[in-house]
Amino acid sequence: MLLLIHNAGKLVRVKSEEEKDQEIFSINLVTSVWKYAEKYPEDLIGWCEEQKINVINTSNWAEVFQNDLIMASYGIENRFLPETLGYIDQLPFININSEVRYPTWLMSSDIGGIKGKTLLKFKGLLSEIKDFNFLINSIARIGQQNGLFCYSDPRLIKEEYISKRKKAVIIKRASIKNLFYFVAQHYNKKRLVLLLWCFIKYEKSFPIFPFLSALYLKRLAGKRFQLNLHEDEKKGLEELNPKIDVIIPTLGRPKYLLQVIEDLSKQSLLPRKVIVVEQNPDKNSQTELLELSKKNWPFKIIHQFIHEVGACNARNLALDETESDWVFFADDDNRMEPEILERAFQEIDRYKFNCLTLHYPQEGESKVFKKMKQWGTFGAGNSIVSRRFAVDLRFDRRFEYGYGEDKDYGMQLRNAGCDIIYHPNIEILHLKAPRGGFREKEHTPWEEDEPKPSPTLMLYAKKYYSNKQLKGFKEELFFRFYFKQKIKNPFKYYRWMNDKWEKSEFWVQQLNNRAEELSKSRE
Repeated sequence: MLLLIHNAGKLVRVKSEEEKDQEIFSINLVTSVWKYAEKYPEDLIGWCEEQKINVINTSNWAEVFQNDLIMASYGIENRFLPETLGYIDQLPFININSEVRYPTWLMSSDIGGIKGKTLLKFKGLLSEIKDFNFLINSIARIGQQNGLFCYSDPRLIKEEYISKRKKAVIIKRASIKNLFYFVAQHYNKKRLVLLLWCFIKYEKSFPIFPFLSALYLKRLAGKRFQLNLHEDEKKGLEELNPKIDVIIPTLGRPKYLLQVIEDLSKQSLLPRKVIVVEQNPDKNSQTELLELSKKNWPFKIIHQFIHEVGACNARNLALDETESDWVFFADDDNRMEPEILERAFQEIDRYKFNCLTLHYPQEGESKVFKKMKQWGTFGAGNSIVSRRFAVDLRFDRRFEYGYGEDKDYGMQLRNAGCDIIYHPNIEILHLKAPRGGFREKEHTPWEEDEPKPSPTLMLYAKKYYSNKQLKGFKEELFFRFYFKQKIKNPFKYYRWMNDKWEKSEFWVQQLNNRAEELSKSRE
């Protein structure tokens, strides 16, 4: 490892892993980063702000940088891009939980690192960038879409300084001009317009010159790189030997569910336990899954038959029954090839993942994302999660009436320190059965009010978005929906949409009240 110690963008010292000072090629930090990457491609190229040298904890770095495709940093006092970025980006990677290893492309120049040869993949595209903060954030932003795993990781610093970091004032280094330039190069032009509008409305400023000059910048987003981990020999079943429990909620799909169980019974890597939660709202009904108990399966079957309908409740009941090291969240209408679990765990072991979401197409559906990447959501029917994280988390029952419980569970995982990785080449077919499933077809309580957005989406936004992300989300929704309705008077439309927004907030409060009452009734 080489550690580049800098002060205000100027290189001060370079230390090797043996604590020896190295030759300085240039006091310019950006120039030196590229040169050291070229000279030492197999080494980790780290950086540290001079005043933070006593805070760094290099003894943990081997654990942080587990493979060549990891880029990590930790902001103690400095962050480049300001919170106003939230006006145009509501993905989970923006709101960093600094207490855990959190997936984010927002890099800090305080402390961080990346493998030399991985860094060099970006030189052809980004060699003209002169600002180190702009550079490392651009690398992470583009890299995350190309299979680079980017983190804010508190293990980079000594443990006693993590609590002090909570009290520190985080300095945002980017000027308004830097922000507009970054958005222009890494987002589409619509986002640039939205950012300008939000500055006018909420920041009470009119940065027209940064906006106009940013319009002519070359866009960097969408560039493709081939970032590959060297092909280690993949472990066989005897070496892997993971213990897996499968959880499946089901409602009115006995034929499809039994197909799923059959597919699991043919896996080269067998689960230890399959937990089926069958739901039927009719209290006089009987199970449609008698065959589960009639046949001998190569794993233990736990079958619960309940009269309360809801995906969140069903999965929570199933999670209570898990015991193995890993939990496979499955649906009752998917099909799997016999080596799916074996291949998934080979990748989990190779990259040291804690959660892997598998590609989940419907019949004939084309693949949109073709590279393994950090995932902005979570698949509750196609994901494998370490039980170390899953055991303490539960699906939020406030989402029971609508959609979004999987995204919410994904955010719980991230905030617990568990990253979610999407794998495009390990595929489960989603049959999307036309009837039944884990959601009972019912009318939502807010159907007549027609709130915008849906109350469960509003609940998710209020639960996880920053203040500026929420405002940006509202503005984008208002703009987008304007062209999908009949009111063309913008002032009348704005009043109408504001009323829909307030109705959504009202129903979020009703969901909160209902959840509180339910919690009290169970005490």
